[in-house]
Amino acid sequence: MSKRTTFIHAADLHLGAPFRGLRGLSEKWADRLLLAIPESYDHLIEAALKHKVDFVIMAGDIFDSSRPSYADFFHFFKGLKRLDEAGIAVYLCSGNHDPYTTWKQDLFALPPNTHLFPADKPGFVVFEKEGSPLVLLGGRGYYTHAWPADEDIAGGISRAAAEKATGVQAPFGVGVVHTGLDIDCTKAPTDPKKLLHSGMDYWALGHIHLKQVYSEENPQLVFSGCIQGRDIKETGERGIFKVVLEEGATNKVEFIPTASVVWQRLCIDIGDCANLVEVNEKIMRELFHENSKSHCEEMCVRVTLVGKTELHRALGNPGVLRDIRKSINDAYPVFFCDALIDRTEAAVDKEALKKEGLFPAVFMQVSSSFKDDRDEQVAYLQEEFLDYGMQLPKTCEKHIDELAEEAENLVLDLLSGSS
Repeated sequence: MSKRTTFIHAADLHLGAPFRGLRGLSEKWADRLLLAIPESYDHLIEAALKHKVDFVIMAGDIFDSSRPSYADFFHFFKGLKRLDEAGIAVYLCSGNHDPYTTWKQDLFALPPNTHLFPADKPGFVVFEKEGSPLVLLGGRGYYTHAWPADEDIAGGISRAAAEKATGVQAPFGVGVVHTGLDIDCTKAPTDPKKLLHSGMDYWALGHIHLKQVYSEENPQLVFSGCIQGRDIKETGERGIFKVVLEEGATNKVEFIPTASVVWQRLCIDIGDCANLVEVNEKIMRELFHENSKSHCEEMCVRVTLVGKTELHRALGNPGVLRDIRKSINDAYPVFFCDALIDRTEAAVDKEALKKEGLFPAVFMQVSSSFKDDRDEQVAYLQEEFLDYGMQLPKTCEKHIDELAEEAENLVLDLLSGSS
């Protein structure tokens, strides 16, 4: 009968992380978000218990700070105790937010089911099931907040090294590190090809907050992402992976959402709305549609209105966006719109303006000629930025066509008195 193991891969819990910027917008939601991360950690623990996994891996940045509060650590400790009582082992490595020096100096003893990988060298441990070795685990954590640029955090972690260090062989090998891989070269980078040739069956990685799976056919290098988005930059569902390794079969990973509150950005075209009431109604429809896909009832959202519309001028009037946003937030307590942004355009008939042959037509002719010369546009922007002592952001070059179109529309708005 083929051997099999099931475990939870989690990372970047960031217990104790603050949610900045919302206190001035909503006391209620600022208070709600303070509970979101500890709740997401509870969901992680509950998932491990529900699925009766063999063990749990937490690949760094368990805490957001190198000096976690007693309350944050005690909450973490209680979760570990629940797993201990259920006979579920836990394997941890430290991250750049919670380096190894802090764990060794400030935090009291971990439960007997929990193993913390060292940071000064690779560490190895054997997971046994029913009295036989089942998994060899190798890992290494951050020693301080920074990682030496000339040292590979995954160096020395391999199946052969694990067998030599432990003196045993096992059906499976799993590596655990907190690394930027080849995505973030400032945070303990390592070559993914080296990991794939290390003899390990699976690498549980932390640091990158997006879930990423290398090779869908047989996942071997995996970032589980953070368990709870902390701001509008971390949109979408967040969670953990349930991993199944089986002899003679490809690896299986199943995403399990853990976030208590999901962050989203919505871009809504209101070109088909005849009045502001219809704008409000369309926003609500889109909120419910997006929420239905998020695996989470509560949602913080930033809405950008786009499209060509006769309502462009009305939306620019003082207080209109504020009132629509208030209406959204008052309607359903599970949604919070932190910002409502107007990026609509006046419904300008450019073809009609060209036929009139007046100044707008001349302007569009010059604008069209300018837009056809990409090098001239970039050179113009570079000069403008240099006049202010700034470098031209690469994003400007990337979106030069969109910016040129937006600039043309803005001038036409001004000429028509729409803005």
